[in-house]
Amino acid sequence: MSYSFIFDERLGIETPYLDQEWEEYSSDERCAILLRWEEIRGTIPERIKQIELVIIAKQHQLDQEDNFQVSCELNSAIAERASTINDLHLWFRVNQELEVRMHG
Repeated sequence: MSYSFIFDERLGIETPYLDQEWEEYSSDERCAILLRWEEIRGTIPERIKQIELVIIAKQHQLDQEDNFQVSCELNSAIAERASTINDLHLWFRVNQELEVRMHG
């Protein structure tokens, strides 16, 4: 098997690792990859909601914070989580691209 799914700590999901070009996989392998990815992909909206709750909590902390250094740290943490959400949105769209390539 020349593909795997590796857990990404930052994203909180497994992401595909493909050793070869998509077209080089057999039809069965592509189906297996897409099936596993669809299972993982289905968890992305809930993962985004979890991160959004953390952002909201940090924004509430920021509203109450008077210490400049702590405010900077909170802003940085919020920005990092927002970046994670953006990356999750990108991964969420990967399935559509793979299906088009598979059926195209």
